[in-house]
Amino acid sequence: MEYSHLTCAIARSTNMLGDSWTLLILRDMLCHKQSKFKHFKSSKEKIASNILTNRLKSMLEMGLIEKLDPEGSKKSTTYIVTQRGIEALPVICQMYLFSIDTIDESLLNDMQMDIKKQIKDDHLGFQKKKITEYHVFVEDLKSELHALKQSKK
Repeated sequence: MEYSHLTCAIARSTNMLGDSWTLLILRDMLCHKQSKFKHFKSSKEKIASNILTNRLKSMLEMGLIEKLDPEGSKKSTTYIVTQRGIEALPVICQMYLFSIDTIDESLLNDMQMDIKKQIKDDHLGFQKKKITEYHVFVEDLKSELHALKQSKK
């Protein structure tokens, strides 16, 4: 996705993050520790496979995500968020805060109610916690991949 001609920071941001799928995929990765195509595909928002494939490709090109093992098989592809992608978490949280009070709480499950409480009580603390948890998750994925490669030698 080409955006180098955009000289307005807001225009660049909306070009990168303006597609709802990008933010939902980043949400799933950062907040729910999802990392595989099948995980994103099974999200409650029901993204079509072809759209998901295109969105992941675009996110790779924009540097928001990367493949943990680029030489691995297509089926085993694991995606992780880059530092650039992590920087979108405050945007995701602000969008959440913007609309959460418009959703009838009787429609929310226990996990959603817990997230609502956490973000509303301390959204900066929530972000720091999610980033820390995500870094641990990625380190665990890397360790598993390393162990798997060592066992194949």
